[in-house]
This record gives sequence, structure tokens and C-alpha cells, in this order.
Amino acid sequence: MIKRISALLIVAIAAVGISSCSGGNGRHAIYMVVDVSGTYARQSDKARDVLKYLLITANPGDTLALARINSRSYTEKNIIAKVTLERVPSKANAQKRAFAAKADRFVRKIRRARGSAYTDISGALILATEFLRETGASKQTIVIFSDMKQELGKGTVRNFEYDVKGIRFVVINIAKLRSDNVDPRRYMRRMEAWNKKLMASGASEWVVITDMDKVLDVFPS
Repeated sequence: MIKRISALLIVAIAAVGISSCSGGNGRHAIYMVVDVSGTYARQSDKARDVLKYLLITANPGDTLALARINSRSYTEKNIIAKVTLERVPSKANAQKRAFAAKADRFVRKIRRARGSAYTDISGALILATEFLRETGASKQTIVIFSDMKQELGKGTVRNFEYDVKGIRFVVINIAKLRSDNVDPRRYMRRMEAWNKKLMASGASEWVVITDMDKVLDVFPS
């Protein structure tokens, strides 16, 4: 993981009691989905560290969730961990530690496992949207750790619109596909297609990060 995030994680952990007491102008719900197909399964530790940073800097009342993208992602079984932080700092800190432990176990498991055969990004986003709506949070963000190349298995239907009004999308794509290296236009077309689809469906913002050093600029403490 990049030194900047690692250093801030250390500082944030030391000050976790302070961050848990901080206020806010409204609750924030963040849902991170992690691609567990071949290449990205090996990058999952970086997704975990970003998630831990978001967890540590979260305020009481905020909600966080971690889920995986696999062959068919529209299932509650794909949600690895979820938490809405208590108002009492000691309880919130205990929730954060438990959530972080689940994220660690998830990373260890998928780094040992074989990657999923297909990548159902749409199913993961539909599930994420439903989850966020149920929180009632005024600020809603979906963080996607993926190259955004969707590959659907036979019989999986995802060619329909869905409502993502007001949701902010942050894509962290740090591992380029070999085909993207051969022809970068493929990557640009794919990202533009997702951008248009989600913004047309009501998303508030679409941000793509390809450099881990830029992550903290998108998620300030």
C-alpha cells in the first residue's frame, strides 16, 4: 500500500477515539464492492486498506459495507460486512475493530481462492443501490475496486436501467488489463460507457482513480 495511506492509517488509529466523536452535517453511507476475478483478487489488500481508512475516519451514525463482485453479484451473500456506527464512542470503536477484522479475513480468503469465472458488475451495483437507499443516509457513495470489465455468464440478464439518483461513484482501477495495455482505447471506451450509463441514471458524480496516491484527495479525512 502506498506510504501516504499507511502513514495516515497509523495516525488515524492512534486518534480513533477522537474521530469517533466528531460530528457531521448528515449521515454518510459508503458501500465498497471489490472485484474478485483473477487480477483483482491479488490487489484486494489495497482495497482493504482504503476501506480501513474510510472506516477509521467515519463519524457516528455513518454506515459502511463491503461486498464482492463475482459471477452473479445480486445476492445478500456477497455482502461481507456492514455496520452503522453507534453514537457512543466506545461502542463505535468496537464496531470498527470488528469490521476491520472481517475485511482482513475476506482478503486472506480471496487471495488464496481461485478468481471468479465471470464479473457481474451490474448485479453488484443494483445490490449496492438497494442497500444505500435503505440506510436513509443523506450522502451515499459506491466505491468500486475493479477494471470495470463486465463479463456475464450464460443466463445472467442485466440489460436494464436502474435508479442511482444522487449516488456518488468512485472507481479505483490500479491494475490495467493486458488488452487495455495493447489498445488503451478499449479502456477509455469502457469507462466512458459506464460514465454515461450511470450519470444518465441519476448519479451525482463519477470519479476514476488510477493512482493510489490520489485516493486521499477523493476521500479527505
